[in-house]
Formats: sequence, C-alpha cells, structure tokens
Amino acid sequence: MGDSSKEQSNASSENKSSSKKKKPGFLKGLKKEFKKIIWPTKEEATKQTISVVVISLVVGAIIALLDTVVQYGVNWLTTF
Repeated sequence: MGDSSKEQSNASSENKSSSKKKKPGFLKGLKKEFKKIIWPTKEEATKQTISVVVISLVVGAIIALLDTVVQYGVNWLTTF
C-alpha cells in the first residue's frame, strides 16, 4: 500500500512538471510588448499636452470661481 501511494505521487509530480510550459524571460516579453506600442508623433504629443494644460487651467478657474461664490454666500448667510 505504501508503494502505490509513492507511485501515485511520483506520477502526479511528473504530470505537473510536464504540463508546465517554459515561460519566456521577463525582459523578452517586455521587449515584445514594447514593439506593439504605437508611439505618438511629436506633433500629436504637443497637441495633447497643450489640450491638457488648457483644460486644466479652465477647470481650475471654474473651481476658483465657484469657491469664491460659495465663500461670499456663506459669509453673507452668517452675518445675519
């Protein structure tokens, strides 16, 4: 009985090791993924950067305006 359990464990360990496929190295996979990237041109990157900066400034100005209005509203309400 003890021999059959050893044979089963040996067989199962052989199946596990044979079912594992050899994985490519991390750096090889990384290099392969980097080749798939479509990098933006200088013109595209410039346009997107300008868009982000302009939108950030506009949203910042809107938030500052709302903050000022709410501050004056709260001060007006608390003076009564």
